[in-house]
Amino acid sequence: MPTSQARVPTAEASRYLQQLCRHWSHKFPVESTPVHGRVPFGEGRVCTFEAEPDALVMRVATADPGGLTRLENVVSDHLLRFAFREHLGEITWSRAA
Repeated sequence: MPTSQARVPTAEASRYLQQLCRHWSHKFPVESTPVHGRVPFGEGRVCTFEAEPDALVMRVATADPGGLTRLENVVSDHLLRFAFREHLGEITWSRAA
């Protein structure tokens, strides 16, 4: 399954993780704690979050290789919307080999 990861430096990782999970919990069976989140978007698409003291680590995976970029963009766009008070910079995703 194609996967990619982004590490976003922020002291508010847990807060953003919880906001994202809460947002998507209205549509999907989300699992979350203050340090870990999992959002199963369905159709073989999933995103996991890990809150570190200085960063939010996001991982996306999808059964459809063409849909990986779209899922990266959806997750990034939502994070940037929730973090509008903090300039997070450009979110860079790294694809797994």
